[in-house]
Amino acid sequence: MTLSNLPPLVTVFGGSGFIGRHVVRVLAKRGYRIRVAVRRPDLAGYLQPQGNLGQISIVQANVRYRNSIDRAVEGAQHVVNCVGILTESGRNKFDAVQEFGAKAIAEAARGVGASLTHISAIGANANSPSAYARTKARAEAAILSIKPDAVILRPSIVFGPEDGFFNKFADMSRTAPFLPLIGGGQTKFQPVYVEDVAEAVARGVDGKLKAGTIYELGGPEVLTFRECLETTLEVINRKKSLVSLPFGLASFIGSIVSWVPLITPPITPDQVRLLKHDNVVSKEAEAEGRTLKDIGLMPTLLISVLPSYLVRYRPQGQFTGSGKAA
Repeated sequence: MTLSNLPPLVTVFGGSGFIGRHVVRVLAKRGYRIRVAVRRPDLAGYLQPQGNLGQISIVQANVRYRNSIDRAVEGAQHVVNCVGILTESGRNKFDAVQEFGAKAIAEAARGVGASLTHISAIGANANSPSAYARTKARAEAAILSIKPDAVILRPSIVFGPEDGFFNKFADMSRTAPFLPLIGGGQTKFQPVYVEDVAEAVARGVDGKLKAGTIYELGGPEVLTFRECLETTLEVINRKKSLVSLPFGLASFIGSIVSWVPLITPPITPDQVRLLKHDNVVSKEAEAEGRTLKDIGLMPTLLISVLPSYLVRYRPQGQFTGSGKAA
């Protein structure tokens, strides 16, 4: 096979992360050559069996360093940015990773003439009190100024085997006397399945999504924070009290825990600020045809997938019966 006959090359930044690994798998099934750009290639070898021999390569790149980004996109026809952080640590700050990094990736993609699909988040807002949301919004603006034909995807909270939401509270339920309802548990979410997000990314790479458009990705149902925790407890067959935790107290606890070295805080003040606003697909996105359904995807129900990976949190794992909960 000559070089001109090779399948297109797609560089996936953050391809070893929660969403990224599913994106890699979906793209591999489509036959693309994939270059996975990650900070720690030695920890991403598990991705290679998702494709054929030589189809998936792994390279070192750090979105805080422009030269590593440029090397990672050399020869690529498409670039996907899955990089994002929920908490800051060390030099990985929101503005460095989610703003500078996204802008640098867009510039690098433009430099090699590659198309770009970028994963942002519902709630991105340049005027938000949350640094996470502000940097997501500034990244979107920078990307579209550099690559007006870029496709941007904004998912609500994403669920799947490696998610950091339902797994977190299911794990907490094993030892904690109660589960916290931050702000009373009334914040609304629209959980979206990671495989649906990955398929949307792949359609962006395929060129089937409208260039220069921001899509909002949500599942088929809107659930409150309380309903998400109640569903989790039902799935894992455990009974725990749900205790309301005011936003102010949750933020204070997050501030204190954030100072403890060598642990990831269960909640941060910035995340508390995010929880003050609903995380659902906007009416504007629905009216303008910028949702999963509008790109031909039927969103997956949370309850149809949740038991498949939360089973390990049941009192006796998969062998837990349907009798009295722990």
